[in-house]
Amino acid sequence: MAEPDRFYLTTAIDYPNSRPHIGTAFEKIGADVQARYRRMEGYDVHFLMGNDEHAHKVARKAQELGLAPKEYCDDMARQFKEVWRALEISFDDFIQTSEPRHHEGCRKFIQQVYDNGHIYKGTYEGLYCEGCEAFKTEKEVNEAGGVCPDHKVAPVRRSEPCYYFALSKFRDPLLEFYERNPEFIQPEARRNEILALVQSELRDVNVTRIGQDWGIRVPFDERFTIYVWFDALLNYVTAIGYGSDEERFKKWWPADIHFIGKDITRFHCALWPAMCFAAGIDPPRMVFGHGFVYVKNEETGIVEKISKTLGNVVEPMDIITQFSGEAFRYYFLRKCPFPADGEFSWEGFRLTYNADLAGGLGNLYSRVVTQIGTNFNALLEGTAHAEPGVIYTEVDTETTVQQMQAHIEACQYNQALDRIWLQILKPSDQYIEQKKPWILVKSDADAARRVLYDLVEQLRCVSILLKPFLPRTAEAIYRSFNFPQPWEEVRHEDVWVHPLQTEDLRVIAKLEGGKPRPLLPRIA
Repeated sequence: MAEPDRFYLTTAIDYPNSRPHIGTAFEKIGADVQARYRRMEGYDVHFLMGNDEHAHKVARKAQELGLAPKEYCDDMARQFKEVWRALEISFDDFIQTSEPRHHEGCRKFIQQVYDNGHIYKGTYEGLYCEGCEAFKTEKEVNEAGGVCPDHKVAPVRRSEPCYYFALSKFRDPLLEFYERNPEFIQPEARRNEILALVQSELRDVNVTRIGQDWGIRVPFDERFTIYVWFDALLNYVTAIGYGSDEERFKKWWPADIHFIGKDITRFHCALWPAMCFAAGIDPPRMVFGHGFVYVKNEETGIVEKISKTLGNVVEPMDIITQFSGEAFRYYFLRKCPFPADGEFSWEGFRLTYNADLAGGLGNLYSRVVTQIGTNFNALLEGTAHAEPGVIYTEVDTETTVQQMQAHIEACQYNQALDRIWLQILKPSDQYIEQKKPWILVKSDADAARRVLYDLVEQLRCVSILLKPFLPRTAEAIYRSFNFPQPWEEVRHEDVWVHPLQTEDLRVIAKLEGGKPRPLLPRIA
């Protein structure tokens, strides 16, 4: 039997100087949809997440709390993973850059780049932003009015001995790589920015710091630690065995997708592939720079960037506690286009949840199950080996699934969900209103039975299609019936290739008075 195709995807690793906010979570659920989708399609998936712990601001935060940096980072890693699990993020590995496996791999990587002649000693002077943990060009600072364009704080002028990575040598190899691999930078809108950078602004990069205890020591000069960005990018290879398990590294590398925020596209699309070239390994196959989530001020109506200064930071657990992890996933995947920017407001969240989930999917599920439970004692006799009827739509089911798959693979998750709601759920709502099985059962029980069997088929289809998006809700719907195919084995093609019922269709969800518990209860 052939080995399944492997699929390796990662998210950006996060600074643990504060707990994750909704913008951070947006990236993780987007990556999770891709991981779950690929698993459904039979891929051997490895999904990596983690925390970027060697930033100066992380050590400073630990000091403020009276903790050793490692102790602080370990506790924050626990808190981050708690949030990700509440959102059903199915990561396979969570790397902390303070781990020995990362230190070992980083030291071997930078030594290899040094041995290959791409690192040299010098002095660096420039404008340094502690928020970014990066030097800013005079142009960037001047254009932003004398401050960091991202953090709006004046950078400090800094001079120090250092080691440079000869990034400028890789201008032509990078441009040739982009030409040969047009899918590398996604979405397409990010490509022109990177091309302009590499063509005209590619400069050698300071990859060390001196005088810092918190970090990874440079193996060829122990006075220095590795610059946090050079260190952080290497998590993608150290987590899969670079420098410690060559066979495992060869299995998973290169990564199929790095999911990152659009603000760090330059590091991932220029610096990172050049580092790979310098070390003699392949670069990743794709970098996807997703958009930002903004917060709508409920009083002014102004859409604002998430900021501690503005006091508008919303933590995922705030939403999960009031609604649910599934509601969180749905809102941000449906209302915030992953390649572009989206916005959050509490009022918009409630309206979307009540309209699409409670009043849409949840209501259809409740109506169908209740009709079967109260009028047919939870059993549709005579449906074994029966083919369901076709509920008319303008697009057939197979085409809908193929459209969805194309959208998912392009990370257009909102458009994939649109297909479900517009091409399956909407026609199903119209069908139940047209047929009115609660009235039909009084005059023609067999006809009502067939109508409900057809509607259950739509719920089966929807549950399979929603599996990457709303894993708990999808499973609850599917496991409400005695479908013959195990939930763990369903794939997208099973939506239009209907496995015949080997037994009469039965509702096996727990019912009270013939009714199921609310799947997605309305929120006042």
